[in-house]
Amino acid sequence: MTVLDVPPRPSRLWPTVFAVLAGLVILLAAGGLNISWSDVPKIPENVMKYLGLMFGPPNWEKLPRALMEMWRSVSMAWLGAILCVVVSIPLGILAARGVGPAWLRLSLRGVFAVIRAVPEVIIALILLTVTGLTPFTGMLALGIAGIGTQGKWVYESIESAEEGASEAVLAAGGTTAEVTRWALWPAVAPALMSFALYRFEINIRTSAILGMVGAGGIGSMLTNYTQFREWDTVGMLLIVIVVVTMAIDAVSGAVRRRIMEGARSGELARSA
Repeated sequence: MTVLDVPPRPSRLWPTVFAVLAGLVILLAAGGLNISWSDVPKIPENVMKYLGLMFGPPNWEKLPRALMEMWRSVSMAWLGAILCVVVSIPLGILAARGVGPAWLRLSLRGVFAVIRAVPEVIIALILLTVTGLTPFTGMLALGIAGIGTQGKWVYESIESAEEGASEAVLAAGGTTAEVTRWALWPAVAPALMSFALYRFEINIRTSAILGMVGAGGIGSMLTNYTQFREWDTVGMLLIVIVVVTMAIDAVSGAVRRRIMEGARSGELARSA
């Protein structure tokens, strides 16, 4: 009779230690927030109370002004997305492996990482001292904040592109610039356009938050009426924000899907 060599049972020591440490961190975080646990059961009742004040019924008298302020927020988001794309695409291409020199590639990636570490609100507060309380401040904050993420998407897309076209251009005697123009850019352009539209969707949501710190748009109006506790107007503003944001998301999502489907069709045609 053959005795089977059963492998030893894997140790659960380190997963257990990590789970205990994670639990301690959660407990310490909850204790540091100074939460009044006696008020927690009242939260559902208070939520229903303020929902009734905001939406029963909303105040539609300020709708024209709300639509104008929402248009300003959308304008901030769109111009910020354009600024982000115009700056991040060339810098992201230079940060890709095989395109820019090592010193430039590492420097740009470090800049992108620093920008991603700073929230849009902090950038807006810094810009407020220079540009003042204007929608221009919000546009700049959205554009600068997006460069970190968009630049990372650019160089990762280039580095993940198929190398066949690049090798063909190099074999024909092409330079790095020619490889970038005729091989890398056609391969990643659809994905980068899709990322640009997605950045616009993100900016739409963030622009409302920037308005709360004085950057203008629907966020400023929402902050003002919340401070004056005019809940029926606040409810109307929330309806405007949700409806417009969902409509833009639907349109942008359809465009992004069409771009990517067209790109896949082109790849299948070239491989056939």
